[in-house]
Amino acid sequence: MAEGAAEAPAESGGGGTPGAGQPERGVAPIKPQYLTTKEQFHEFLEAKGQEEPSQETKAGHPDGNDLVEPEAKRIRLEDGQTKDGQTEEAAELREQPQAQKRARGQNKSRPHVKPTHYDKDRLCPSLVQESATKCFYGDRCRFLHDVGLYLETKPADLGPRCVLFETFGKCPYGVTCRFAGAHLGPEGQNLVQEGLVRAPNIRNGLDKALQQQLRKRKVCFERSEQALRQLSKGRPPGPTPTPTTAEPEVAEAQGAPGQDNCDAQQASQGPQQAPPRGPLRTCGPLTDEDVVRLRPSEKRQLDISGKLYLAPLTTCGNLPFRRICKRFGADVTCGEMAVCTNLLQGQTSEWALLKRHPCEDIFGVQLEGAFPDTMTKCAELLNRTIEVDFVDINVGCPIDLVYKKGGGCALMNRSAKFQQIVRGMNQVLDVPLTVKIRTGVQERVNLAHRLLPELRDWGAALVTLHGRSREQRYTKLADWRYIEQCVMAASPMPLFGNGDILSYEDANQAMKTGVAGIMIARGALLKPWLFTEIKEQRHWDISSSERMDILRDFTHYGLEHWGSDTQGVEKTRRFLLEWLSFLCRYVPVGLLERLPQRINERPPYYMGRDYLETLMASQKAADWIRISEMLLGPVPPTFVFLPKHKANAYK
Repeated sequence: MAEGAAEAPAESGGGGTPGAGQPERGVAPIKPQYLTTKEQFHEFLEAKGQEEPSQETKAGHPDGNDLVEPEAKRIRLEDGQTKDGQTEEAAELREQPQAQKRARGQNKSRPHVKPTHYDKDRLCPSLVQESATKCFYGDRCRFLHDVGLYLETKPADLGPRCVLFETFGKCPYGVTCRFAGAHLGPEGQNLVQEGLVRAPNIRNGLDKALQQQLRKRKVCFERSEQALRQLSKGRPPGPTPTPTTAEPEVAEAQGAPGQDNCDAQQASQGPQQAPPRGPLRTCGPLTDEDVVRLRPSEKRQLDISGKLYLAPLTTCGNLPFRRICKRFGADVTCGEMAVCTNLLQGQTSEWALLKRHPCEDIFGVQLEGAFPDTMTKCAELLNRTIEVDFVDINVGCPIDLVYKKGGGCALMNRSAKFQQIVRGMNQVLDVPLTVKIRTGVQERVNLAHRLLPELRDWGAALVTLHGRSREQRYTKLADWRYIEQCVMAASPMPLFGNGDILSYEDANQAMKTGVAGIMIARGALLKPWLFTEIKEQRHWDISSSERMDILRDFTHYGLEHWGSDTQGVEKTRRFLLEWLSFLCRYVPVGLLERLPQRINERPPYYMGRDYLETLMASQKAADWIRISEMLLGPVPPTFVFLPKHKANAYK
């Protein structure tokens, strides 16, 4: 998801009509009057828009090389020689390995400073939360207890308005808020708007008691254990269709939902014994849960055919971004990929990926794992602790960290484990189970058409197919012809298609393949208003001020979600900068010679219709930081940023 896209073959989506004026392959066809050079582009931005670009740079070189792809993205020239006079072959030997290394994968060694390090003298939480009791740690506490001393070292406020104070009637961060002037009284007390006070309605949080049980491994997974035992014996999980299984099913239902029931049952049984062959007798009266428990055939259905599905996007698909996409018409949203082992360990950061905003009416979570036991137990845990409409299995993640452990795309080659994971999770879930896969692992070895009928038989309610293999990453366009073939293989199970949707024309063409719906990933990162364009069947020539308002709303949502203190502000800034590394690829509709923009077409250097539009087109991280400072104030003195995904133009 986070890699840069390389040039694709011309027949797959190049730009322009054949002829002398055809633009270079893989380059967005921008009107000539807006084109400029790299030097003039950055000079204009450094001058803060006060100087107009000179006309002599707009004409460019006759061969057009300085008007299209940025210089850092070109490895060689058309005449076979590089600019320093070397031959093409010599330049390839010297530059190709380095260029390939920069163009693919993630910046794993990128510098990163945690937001907590920007606020060295932090106030004790007991004072921030206005606790009536003294600090639990007393003299051993490593935080400040002198509010006056804290205010002397605290950075200046970032603005006169506090989003939390205006939205919820009270800011829980008090004097530590970076907008504290909006809600502090004359004596430094935290003001409250009595008629507006309400708590954020964010669901799927991690309960502290549950977290302690997970860390101490005291949570019981009886339904998972039963399903895994049946799977290990080669039988599909679930009750055998005989009259003698009615009572065991009731007994299982009685002990599965709660921790207390499970612990009590284990204590009463003493040492674990072999299960009896005859029917089990239940103790005590039947409860509503025994009667109401859903059978597999009665499981809730997932009917999202024809709806627009926002893909689970690692890093950028956070809750504030999903709120932006919901506002522009996304129908279905899904949380970021969560690692099941981290969830079972009670890691707060991993559970934060499951949070759900009230505006997300159809919401699911995506789990990643390599083994049936952890995936099944995690599914059972989420089934009884959070509110979701479906659970998705990630079988499409291509990164080495996941793949080498047997998860993500690797499950497509581990059919036995894959089957146990799907069957086991489907047995313990009361909500539909979906799967997201790729065409295969290797570029020319497609596996999806063979797996889809099996997934249908294993119990998957819906499958999403990304039209690329793991090996291809984003170096080729999505293969929608193969997706069309897979629709027949998956029938009657609904199949969603995913890949290269950046306009309503792309969406219309994708729906002609017979898919039940489309999932949008990078297209939403480049322009989140894409959902509106698809639903209204039009191109939106959105202005730079409207785009800035979207970024401002994102920062407001981020401050609500991550907090308005220094740590929350800088976390919001980092996620904003990661998003800006994708937004810079969007080319405004009014600047294009031919509509629509293709997702494999990168913009050349161009001047926007105003300074802000030009600034948003910059591919330099320093200019993204400048945009963030317009919304969140100046960055800390030691601030550094490098985007998660690699691209040659970042400096």
